[in-house]
Amino acid sequence: MARYVTGAPPPSLEPALVALLEKAETATIGHWRLWGFVDRHVAPLLPRRRVAGTAFTVMLPANDGTILAHALDHLRPGDVLVVDRLGDDRHACIGGGLAVAARAAGAVAAVVDGPCTDLEEIEEAGFPVWCRGLAPVTTQMLDMGGGMNVPVSIGGVVVMPGDAVICDSSGVLVLPPGEAEAEARRAIETQARGAETARRLAAGEVRLGALSGATARVTGG
Repeated sequence: MARYVTGAPPPSLEPALVALLEKAETATIGHWRLWGFVDRHVAPLLPRRRVAGTAFTVMLPANDGTILAHALDHLRPGDVLVVDRLGDDRHACIGGGLAVAARAAGAVAAVVDGPCTDLEEIEEAGFPVWCRGLAPVTTQMLDMGGGMNVPVSIGGVVVMPGDAVICDSSGVLVLPPGEAEAEARRAIETQARGAETARRLAAGEVRLGALSGATARVTGG
């Protein structure tokens, strides 16, 4: 078996779809969808960011970052770099230099099922990263193998190259491209209704218990 497995680059999501996805909150979709949500411990390093894009997948073993450095040369504008660490939770595979390179290639974010490093440099680069916290021990160029543009597993979710990825303060959601538009439109409509409800609650026009039906259930009324 070859040490390195590289698939063909996936089709990029249409810009109009990405624009819709960027308006959809993961927590809104979480009101009805039960799968595709990455483990909550894969969390944002930079606050208050919401991005969406095309999954560009990489998997790398243990403390070897060779395939990731290679993959950075193939990233495209609008990609979300999705990195499967194959169970390693000790070695940081993305730091300041890789964040700068990914941003220069046009990637909009990285999602790593493991730790990263160089928080200050990532902040300075302005490159959004979702990961399992920080670690000072890093990967090296050890030529052990890995994969690029292959199916990966991130926080309990199978991610296919070309999947739609939404990342925000609440977490990361992966959607098959064929389901992404419908979910985004439903989320946007739900958020608009929620904003109106919040306005009415703030103005004292309604009470949440009555509006939601909770009070009627408790009182039997």
